[in-house]
Amino acid sequence: MSLLSIAARNLLRNKFRTIFTVLGAAVAVLAFVFIQTMLTSWSAGVEFAAKDRIATRHKVSMILPLPKRYADTIREVPGVKHASYFQWFGGVDPKDKNNFFANTAVESKTVFDIYDEMVVAPEDKARWLADRQGAIVGAVLAKKMGLKVGDRVTLQGTIFPGDWQFNVSGIYTASRRSIDQSQFFFHWDYLNESVPEPQRDQVAWISARLDDPTRSAEVSAAIDRIFDEKDVQTATMSERAMNLSFMAMFSAVLSALDAVSIIILVIMVMILGNTIAMGVRERTREYGVLRAVGFQPKHVGLFILGEALTIGVLAGVVGLGISYPLVELMFGRFLEENMGGMFPYFRIAPMTMVAAVLLAVTLSVVASLIPAYRAAKLSVTDALRRVA
Repeated sequence: MSLLSIAARNLLRNKFRTIFTVLGAAVAVLAFVFIQTMLTSWSAGVEFAAKDRIATRHKVSMILPLPKRYADTIREVPGVKHASYFQWFGGVDPKDKNNFFANTAVESKTVFDIYDEMVVAPEDKARWLADRQGAIVGAVLAKKMGLKVGDRVTLQGTIFPGDWQFNVSGIYTASRRSIDQSQFFFHWDYLNESVPEPQRDQVAWISARLDDPTRSAEVSAAIDRIFDEKDVQTATMSERAMNLSFMAMFSAVLSALDAVSIIILVIMVMILGNTIAMGVRERTREYGVLRAVGFQPKHVGLFILGEALTIGVLAGVVGLGISYPLVELMFGRFLEENMGGMFPYFRIAPMTMVAAVLLAVTLSVVASLIPAYRAAKLSVTDALRRVA
């Protein structure tokens, strides 16, 4: 039996306190895992961005439109393999207006060449191309709304007013984690033919696929030079850069989440430090007896560090144990279904699990350093006289 194992057994002397200390630290681990998973999931679009894909928008802002004819010009730029245009629709489900999901009018023929991570069955794609009111729906959205191929769907326009009728032609899945499976796509031509004349032949952005990913910056600059002398100038960037620019709008939120993570860690240290200090005070006379029979100061310190190490391991394991069902099976599924645009893939990363356990153990040891040092430095006579 080692000194560390004896120290771990000491925790069982006050089971009530130990259990609640472990649970308190485990809740802190749960909160840390949830926040870190939220941050990593939020940045999934950047991490998994395609290197051979670029996007062109209005130079001033993405909310300003581009002429649809720009797509034809971009297709002629050397290095561009495919180009497709998109228009944000902003429709809502009249049956559940709180059910937010991305719905976009797209160029039908090339959209799935640009985004080949969206897997659509050939028969579904053929059905979609043959139907002017056809729509392709993500698997997550289809499950949530109870949609299947052949269903009739009505969306109430916000940007483009009116009730818009669609037929579900197919359901897509995703082969890459960054793809939101709660989107709704329909034909741009259907939208363009139905809007007032001043709003026709306009798109929000144009995406292009390149022959050579290493030429992304070169091709982007070439596209922007073409439109420098036009009435509407453009800003072309890689998919990664566009996703980063989108995330920059939420930089304050990300900073706040980081700050919350630090606060949670400080609270964990305070909980653990208080518990360990209480245990040391209660057993001061016992440590004095150990010193009197020949144990060295380092042995006393090891007893306290051993208790802290055990609490840290238990807190990390228990915290991860409750994190999986809560974060992945509850919060994760909810966010993927209702906020898939921001959190397309909400899963606990292996690095987050490792970091959570290591932090729990490290902070437990750090919290015990001062009590261990003070107990080791206490003289035998003082320890024997002290009453907890």
